[in-house]
Amino acid sequence: MRDRMRELLDTVDSQREELGKAAELVLDAVSGDGIVHAAGAGHSLAMVFETFYRAGGLAAVRPLWDPEVLPLSGALRSSAAERVPGRGRALVESADIRSGDVVVVFSTSGRNPYPVEIAQESRAKGVPVVAVTSTAASAAATDRSGTRLADHATVVLDTHVPPGDVVYPASAPRTCATSTVAAAYMWASLLAELDDLASRRGIELPLWTSANVPGGDERNVELVARYADRIPELSD
Repeated sequence: MRDRMRELLDTVDSQREELGKAAELVLDAVSGDGIVHAAGAGHSLAMVFETFYRAGGLAAVRPLWDPEVLPLSGALRSSAAERVPGRGRALVESADIRSGDVVVVFSTSGRNPYPVEIAQESRAKGVPVVAVTSTAASAAATDRSGTRLADHATVVLDTHVPPGDVVYPASAPRTCATSTVAAAYMWASLLAELDDLASRRGIELPLWTSANVPGGDERNVELVARYADRIPELSD
């Protein structure tokens, strides 16, 4: 299992060009006072948590999600919800997505209407989309939307997660899902690329400081004040 996971992470490291393009989009948004909207459904919501209000993470990130797609509110219901046509479209229509923003959509299969519609509608607004997905898993997944998330992305970051997600045992995989680890590593790699790019351009990124280190709360108060109008989830 360790060898397979290392192999997946190596594929992330090999995508320097794609990571560079994604970093350009994010830096253009952040330096222009735009917002990064992060979306996902099911277990991909773990990645939305990873992007939002996270120590070392971008303060200019807003979670884009519908409570119905959260497994903790009902596992089977959440699976059914992301398959309902129109839900993703309605979410984008109700969100404050503007020109100058960027949308990041996490979905391993990228085949259900919810993530596909989020990408479609965001692009229709003229907003670039970064898809964090697996082309292999998407190719093998049940087609529920007639198209794929990757088809509507400005930049595709491929996690190379296998169909079905699991990798152990190697002879007949049935456990050890990899998508969360691979996608989290992809996001961390994007942040590193973003930090390097911002340094080269002389731009200071708005990054959260851990609230568990001295001065962290005080530094974060300034970021909350800066972004609260566009990210209501930061409010009390």
